[in-house]
Amino acid sequence: MKYDPVKDRLGRLASRHPLLQRLLYGILNLLFLRAWYVRREIRRLLGAMPEERPVRVLDAGTGFGQYAYFVARTFPNAQVRAVDVKSEYLERARQFADQTPYADQITWALDDLTDLQSEGPFDLILAVDVMEHIPEDETVFQHFERVLRPGGHVIINTPSDQGGSDVQEEGDESFIGEHVREGYGRTELAEKLRGAGLQPVKSIYTYGPYGSTAWRWLIKWPMRMLGATWASLLVLPLYYTAALPLGLLLNATDVQWDNEQGTGLFVVARRPHDPA
Repeated sequence: MKYDPVKDRLGRLASRHPLLQRLLYGILNLLFLRAWYVRREIRRLLGAMPEERPVRVLDAGTGFGQYAYFVARTFPNAQVRAVDVKSEYLERARQFADQTPYADQITWALDDLTDLQSEGPFDLILAVDVMEHIPEDETVFQHFERVLRPGGHVIINTPSDQGGSDVQEEGDESFIGEHVREGYGRTELAEKLRGAGLQPVKSIYTYGPYGSTAWRWLIKWPMRMLGATWASLLVLPLYYTAALPLGLLLNATDVQWDNEQGTGLFVVARRPHDPA
């Protein structure tokens, strides 16, 4: 079994109780290296804004909703619009958020990023592991530019073309499905953003040698175990007792390391201020 069916089944399981959903969010934030980069950048960008000024965030492709929840919980002045094309994802995330103190800070909507109907302006747009699923990526970037406030930012996390989407092993079928492209080149993505009127201000490789090793230990191998048999849930606590400390150390090293190459790409772009 591949990654996506296992992920979806875990999401359905977690939605049965708010405590399980909180546990799922905690596991995602802890194990997935992308969350380390995304959460750090969110804190940097929104933390630099005056606390008294309301800020609007578009979580474009919210999935399980963990980033919408993180923004609302961390920044009381934030209003989040969380959108996705999968109604079941939205409903599960909404049901959980409605049972938290942050329900009034998040609105949920079925919305297609290639025909974005959500109204701006937004101070920040999150597109975390989304663009690799969308063929019409340039159309999406044009919509992002349209709904961003001048001076606003977009955070993009996506596989790179250096083995992203877990296709680094020659002749091995990708463990991750649902991707329309294996990954972006750093220059390619920057050019597409500029073509839409967005100015890249940060572009770094993630999942370098340390992060890629952590991905295999903390995510890929356990997910394959679950794909083979759900009885693996009984042995995974023992597995993580051994693998988790070193895996987290590898993640922390990746975040601090200047990766010359990596299977992930993390980009921050900005909508320039309108000419006076």
